[in-house]
Amino acid sequence: MKQEKQYKGMNRREFLMAGLAGTTSALLDLNGIAGAAQEGFVFPAPVYRTLGRTGLKITVVSFGAMLTPEPEVMRVAFEHGINYVDTARRYMGGRNEEIVARALKGIRHRVYVATKIRPSSRSKEDIFKDIETSLTALETDYVDVIQLHNLSGRERVFIPETREALLRLREQGKVRFFGVTTHTNQALVLHALVDDEEKFFDMALVAYNFKSGTDVREAIARAASANIGIIAMKTQAGGYSTDALGPISPHQAALKWVLQDSHVTAAIPGMRDMTHLREDIAVMGMPYGFMDELILRGYASAVRTYYCNLCGKCETTCPKGVAISTINRCVMYAEAYRSIELARSTYDEIPANVSASARLDCKDCMATCIHGIDIAMKMERARTLLA
Repeated sequence: MKQEKQYKGMNRREFLMAGLAGTTSALLDLNGIAGAAQEGFVFPAPVYRTLGRTGLKITVVSFGAMLTPEPEVMRVAFEHGINYVDTARRYMGGRNEEIVARALKGIRHRVYVATKIRPSSRSKEDIFKDIETSLTALETDYVDVIQLHNLSGRERVFIPETREALLRLREQGKVRFFGVTTHTNQALVLHALVDDEEKFFDMALVAYNFKSGTDVREAIARAASANIGIIAMKTQAGGYSTDALGPISPHQAALKWVLQDSHVTAAIPGMRDMTHLREDIAVMGMPYGFMDELILRGYASAVRTYYCNLCGKCETTCPKGVAISTINRCVMYAEAYRSIELARSTYDEIPANVSASARLDCKDCMATCIHGIDIAMKMERARTLLA
């Protein structure tokens, strides 16, 4: 607080510059700081945390493979200690699991593999089919963690047929541990896992970053206290390109913010190339500090008008029940992640009656965002890109 008062009256860029200068003895300018971060890179020693009741000791920065087109990038990560990779049956139309398989050639025993069944798979038959297809694509006999994909409520946590299918797969040695993933209504989903008397699910992959609400943070703490392993995704709050910070990237600061939470086992930032890998893996062992706080403030201000927190609170204000947060996530995939394929495949899973096209006859948008995003504009953007 004392340092913050010192900068009162400065504009945001001056505040950022002063904070950066104060944390480097060389008093480098912004270009110098960015360049120094890339020179003489040394892969850090791996740092591990235990994934809840699974007992798996995984690197705090693990590999989000969703958008990685080249197995060589993953291979370098695995050879330098990263030991957990997250993929899914639907990523890249199934090709992503095949890329992961190529990266794991000869070292499968050194890396824990997590994948996901399709969001639409509910019956035993569909779940068995998904797993068999994933095992073939991954060229492995088993996956360490199988996850129900994209939960936004309690219902799928408790479906008996789904649980029977997963138990049967574990009996067959094809899966080891069970998990869920959640982008929207994360607190609701996490509380359902904790409240489950059978404690069926061992872990959760949760959208969580410095923009997340206290309800998500508290639900994560409760789940972790119940020995449910927590892995964070969407840690970069979109990872939008912005010139607001000059050459300084907010990605390391965002990762450090997540990992300072001791209730989080690991983060799985998407690492598309070697630049992403080097930037993200370097965070292992780094503390979160005042400079990181400054950087995240600058980034938050820059993306304030278009970054969706995925909280889902706006959806209760929409008379048509449009899936606003999921649609906004699709737009983020297209614009920030630069993956129109992922954006469209995710958008195609939204029922037509709650898609962006469902509000074409709305004269005025009734939905309101507590963070000030123009929802009508975002829905129009979604229709232009995806519908």
